[in-house]
Amino acid sequence: MLANILIFIVAVIHLYILVLEMFLWETNTGRKAFKLSADFARSTRVLAANQGLYNGFLAAGLLWGLWLGESGLPVSYFFLICVVIAGIFGAATASRKILYVQALPALLALVALLMR
Repeated sequence: MLANILIFIVAVIHLYILVLEMFLWETNTGRKAFKLSADFARSTRVLAANQGLYNGFLAAGLLWGLWLGESGLPVSYFFLICVVIAGIFGAATASRKILYVQALPALLALVALLMR
């Protein structure tokens, strides 16, 4: 049960990131979340939308794994590992904050899944 709750939370985080990157990138909310100037946000909106789409795929995979129930365990493992790797890469190349916002929750869900 704990693993499923944590997986759901990770999926919701990635859906929120999708919204920020695809729809709110140039708004005050999006710019504040990512510490962007208006000019930078305007010039990178297409790249951000692309990133948002990928975050949506991660969320969809996690929700799919939950929906499949017990037979979805391999799907959940795969997408959680993808999130952890993406979070580590993002922390190393973009912002250390990504380690805490994305990688850590996914790692906790992965550990809970392994301990079930």
